Amino acid sequence: MEKTIKVTGLSELDLQCVQTIRFLAMDAVQAAKSGHPGMPMGMAPAAYSLWMRHMRFNPADPKWINRDRFVLSAGHGSMLLYSLLHLCGFDLPLDELKRFRQLGSKTPGHPEFGHTPGVEVTTGPLGQGISNAVGMAIAQKYLAARYNQGDHKIFDYKIFTISGDGCLEEGVSHESSSLAGHLGLDNLIVIYDDNHITIDGKTSLSFSEEVAKRYRGYGWNVIEIGGDGHDIAAFDKAVEYAKAQSERPTMIKLRTHIGFGSPNFQDTHTAHGAPLGVDEIKLIKQSYGWDPEKSFVVPAEVSKHMAQCRQKGQALQSDYQETFKQWAKSNPGLARELQDGLEGKLAIDESKLPTFDPATPVATRSASGKMIQAVMPGLPLILGGSADLTPSNNTHFKEATDFAKDNRGGRYIRYGVREHGMGAIMNGIAVSGPLRPYGGTFLVFADYMRPAIRLAAMSHYPTIFVFTHDSIGVGEDGPTHQPVETLASLRIIPDLLTFRPADANETVRMWKYILNYKGGPVATALTRQNLPVLDPAKYPNMKNFDKGAYVLVAQDKPDVLLLATGSEVELVLKAAEKLAAEGVKAQVVSMPCWELFKKQDAAYMSSVLPQAVKARVGVEAGVRDGWDRWIGDAGRFVGMSTFGASGPYKACFEKFGLTVEAVIAAAKDSMANVKK
Repeated sequence: MEKTIKVTGLSELDLQCVQTIRFLAMDAVQAAKSGHPGMPMGMAPAAYSLWMRHMRFNPADPKWINRDRFVLSAGHGSMLLYSLLHLCGFDLPLDELKRFRQLGSKTPGHPEFGHTPGVEVTTGPLGQGISNAVGMAIAQKYLAARYNQGDHKIFDYKIFTISGDGCLEEGVSHESSSLAGHLGLDNLIVIYDDNHITIDGKTSLSFSEEVAKRYRGYGWNVIEIGGDGHDIAAFDKAVEYAKAQSERPTMIKLRTHIGFGSPNFQDTHTAHGAPLGVDEIKLIKQSYGWDPEKSFVVPAEVSKHMAQCRQKGQALQSDYQETFKQWAKSNPGLARELQDGLEGKLAIDESKLPTFDPATPVATRSASGKMIQAVMPGLPLILGGSADLTPSNNTHFKEATDFAKDNRGGRYIRYGVREHGMGAIMNGIAVSGPLRPYGGTFLVFADYMRPAIRLAAMSHYPTIFVFTHDSIGVGEDGPTHQPVETLASLRIIPDLLTFRPADANETVRMWKYILNYKGGPVATALTRQNLPVLDPAKYPNMKNFDKGAYVLVAQDKPDVLLLATGSEVELVLKAAEKLAAEGVKAQVVSMPCWELFKKQDAAYMSSVLPQAVKARVGVEAGVRDGWDRWIGDAGRFVGMSTFGASGPYKACFEKFGLTVEAVIAAAKDSMANVKK
């Protein structure tokens, strides 16, 4: 080679593999005319060693349940991961690398779960990946505690993540890393790509904290490796040390140089987020003795060497399968349970579902708590939790012990006051195979977790976000805690189901649906205040709850449609009674989940919302946004147009016009408008 690099722990062949990873990343970014070449160039030696020497995986079966997990938290450096996946023998042909960032390719700009073989989670929004990794580590510890028996180690995998300065600056990583240290997740190993560069320039512009001290303060092991990222002998020792640790996660702080080897752009922000340019790439290749005129080159010796991952992985999984067979033979009940979990099967004992007396009002958060208490003891592959609001969210069940350092089999996670961290950690649990998480907080704090909710929806993680305190019904806590706009903001997230049940019985039906739903994340909006219980005998159409909306009170040729969700269903039922006394036929519709209703066929939708009836009123203790789809041009809306106020909830409803009288007035106004 023309250029000499001070390397320890890598042979000439190893170094050629490292250069191949670098050049594939550079070439792909250049071909796409966009991307981030610098990070893969700097991290290539450590990533190569990690994948080739330390991680256990099988490229032929990316979903092998006991594989080590790798999370590229610094997802902008996606070409590092794609190069490794291709070279290690995953189903990612070289042509896909050539189509980097192109429409329909398997190599999108940031890694996407379920899209590219070998990608464990969707990363890119910084801090999410490392936080997902914390959830994956929790999941492994729980699975090991439940299923490992004697010498049969069914779950003993590790979680590795590469994180950059951006990941560690984001607040969500602080939340999740703090919890990881508290829980002593020794199966979690973070490689910190300490390259001192972000998009604006040097990190010293805005970032001067001592990251190593901070993580030691969290309760982590921290190993610091200086140099330029090529001291792989020290890196290998650090990884082996980390893998052998107990009771503490490990950070390997590795000093690297972004855009390593670039004569003009090494250690600059230019190398972070833009192609290096054809001429610069030629100079780099020339300096290492590669043909500067060729792109996407994989030397035969590199291909042969790194293809060993496939044979090694198949041997590892084959040995594991023998262990698994012996374990399953000795533990048939656990084996069936695990298989059911992997297939998404849940055995809900419907004989234990709670029932409610129509004469006794119940808050939907309380009904949710009773449902959790009824079914969760029999569902050991669901992990619960709350962001320090357990008594308010009613998310705990009495049989659940806390997941902790000394209790890895605990099914309840105390997330602390870390809403965003909770959301991202739950997403990590959700991608870990048989487990499914739920976690609670107030609905208003969905804004603190929105990036995690959005990624769950984008990636179809089966995460359950339990939100309570859903409206101005929160009362005395005032407008800071009254989420008038939050429900509307959740409904606009594609592929997220948002439920706002009207009473205790709708809440039970909601949980039954959620637990059997495998298509993605769900969010609940549950009341703090008590609500009347709807009697299924009186309202037989409640059986259509799963369709997202149904007719509570039907009318032959109705004069007006009264539509509501949650606590406001009570208002429209009372309004319909008073209108009936005046000879007005009002059809009452409960709409607990708009997203499900939108999926119904035209015939069903028309049976609920007859197209001929233009007089309509939508009622919800939130903003109007989204309601026009259901109430149309002639419709009226009774709800919020401002923030709330501090006071008893009944006084708040009165102040803001959420009353039976307001619903009646709106119905008459809409009917008059239609006649005009």
